[in-house]
Amino acid sequence: MSESGKGAFYALTAYFIWGFIPLYFSLVDVVSPGEILAHRIIWSLVFLMALVLASNRWALLLGFIQIRNNLWWLVLSGLLIAANWLTYIWALQNNHVIDTSLGYYINPMVSVLLGMVFLGERLRPLQLFAVFIACIGVAHEIFVVGRLPAVALILALTFGAYGLVRKKLAVDAVIGLLVETLILLPFALGYFCYLVMQQQNVFGNTTFELNLLILGLGLLTTLPLLSFGAAALRLRLTTLGFYQYLAPSMVLLLAVFWYGEEFTLERAITFSLILIAVLLFSVEAMFNQRRLLRA
Repeated sequence: MSESGKGAFYALTAYFIWGFIPLYFSLVDVVSPGEILAHRIIWSLVFLMALVLASNRWALLLGFIQIRNNLWWLVLSGLLIAANWLTYIWALQNNHVIDTSLGYYINPMVSVLLGMVFLGERLRPLQLFAVFIACIGVAHEIFVVGRLPAVALILALTFGAYGLVRKKLAVDAVIGLLVETLILLPFALGYFCYLVMQQQNVFGNTTFELNLLILGLGLLTTLPLLSFGAAALRLRLTTLGFYQYLAPSMVLLLAVFWYGEEFTLERAITFSLILIAVLLFSVEAMFNQRRLLRA
């Protein structure tokens, strides 16, 4: 399989898992967002350490962390992904599932703009027009629906910036995620210890089945991020961004048919504008690729 083919496989794996995550979180909705985030970090670290041990990557890890500049970049990416996780968990537990879907629809446009500004990636005229239509969709949500889609914008900006940092750093997916998790670990342990002292922790004070589901948060967190990191090394940021639309489409369907959230005409217009932008961008990219192959 070519490198671009591998990138496509990893991207599809990541976004399929992310598309089904709301169903998993509905099983642990009695746990507070902060405690869920703490467990995602703690048990992800356990899984990643086992993975590094099994694959004998200790030398690669030690060599990477000796470069101080690498650590500062991963501090930034770790904080970005933690903010993204916390916002997402809060939104799912507070009936903003459609907003999370909108956020991840917007995210590829953020990735496109970040790729242009920071990586020198260039867009062709029709692609720029597609980005403009997506911006109209966001503006419609603000000025017609009458509210700032804060959840959607936070999710789009934090994950878009996370993808940019990981693309720029070009670190091994496992090593990068392990170092990010190590950086976040003191905060996660500190918060969980606080919950224990306040007797507000759910983990350890609930059923065996729920404890097991909480432990599974580590694996659920790690697998798609490892796949995303591997895809980011093999695909252009603009290309990677548009695989994203698989996950929010799945989440939107879950929001309407599983969670029972209202999908109004105004929201439908916002989503339609963004989807039109996606189609324009994707079709243009496909035809341009064919032109390059013929040339």
